[in-house]
Amino acid sequence: MSAEFISVTFPNAATELAPNPNAPIDPEYLVRYARSLDDHEFNYTLIPYFSASFDPFTIGATILAVTKKINIIIALRPNTIYPTVAAKALATLDQLSRGRVVVHLIAGGDDHEQAREGDLLNKEERYERQEEYIRIIRKVWQSEEAFDWEGKYYQFKDFRSSIRPTNGTIRVSVGGSSDAAYRQGGALADIFGLWGEPLKETKEQIDRIYAESDKAGRPKEDRPRIWVTFRPIVAETDELAWTKAHKTLDLLTANREKGQSRIPVNAAPPQNVGSQRLLEIAKRGEVQDRALWYPTVTATGARGASTALVGSYETAAESILDYVDLGATLISIRGYDNLNDAIDYGRFVIPKVRAGIKERENAAKAT
Repeated sequence: MSAEFISVTFPNAATELAPNPNAPIDPEYLVRYARSLDDHEFNYTLIPYFSASFDPFTIGATILAVTKKINIIIALRPNTIYPTVAAKALATLDQLSRGRVVVHLIAGGDDHEQAREGDLLNKEERYERQEEYIRIIRKVWQSEEAFDWEGKYYQFKDFRSSIRPTNGTIRVSVGGSSDAAYRQGGALADIFGLWGEPLKETKEQIDRIYAESDKAGRPKEDRPRIWVTFRPIVAETDELAWTKAHKTLDLLTANREKGQSRIPVNAAPPQNVGSQRLLEIAKRGEVQDRALWYPTVTATGARGASTALVGSYETAAESILDYVDLGATLISIRGYDNLNDAIDYGRFVIPKVRAGIKERENAAKAT
């Protein structure tokens, strides 16, 4: 049993509670945030991507230059960079950092957002293209000889790269909640990302992913690692955490009503299955399992990771351990006050999760 922890890096102090959509990069803040993740023993940080965001490769290179341990996860949409170019760029970062790079591929769950950068394919075509993309970048990293590619979405002749990843390849992550996502991730991914759903639904999704992995002929030890994402709202006691949660919800709701959110009040319903699932689960009640809180889902239109874990540091840690027990070995915890929450998680939550895992391992040895 093991678990590693993922944060999310943004290049300035703007948050969903204090939005500033036109804020420039704050280099001092970025360096402080990245080093805080190193200091508090996070294992990875995701560099997110959407059509209006900063370039994740440049942000990632900066993080790697000022840290010693943290791995970066570059979010990448296949429509934005040709696969041979992406493979070389990722391998270059990987060499510079001695193996601290992961890539998270995003097929795209919103037609309008994809069209902003010229991607007019439908969902099925986007997943077909992503499968080609994965196969190409892996062949670029592993092939010693020049090769041709004649696919549906990519064609090239006599390509060879001399840039090898530090450990021979780079881990590829995908995510989603659709049949196409399960099928592709189970067959091809090293890591599969899920949003925070109740334990029952999460177990069902993990089973689906593993079934697709088995169907593809992968041995059990080569199944994708499961990554689950939460937005913890924590404090010293459960009571203080719930007070903080309701203040957070009030700010999220007010910002959206004032048009300061990235998602306007009158936005169309989300197209992607993951967001639709979150909204359906939210109808069942505000709190699921120990501490999984859903009003943050409805307040943000379920755009992106939005399920909160609310409670004391102990409650949050125990809730995370419930998912570790299901088989999630990568836990993404990102707050609403990015820097301060990351520090709190590193000081008070992550050590408790790791201690809980150690207790389980010791108990297993004793039986």
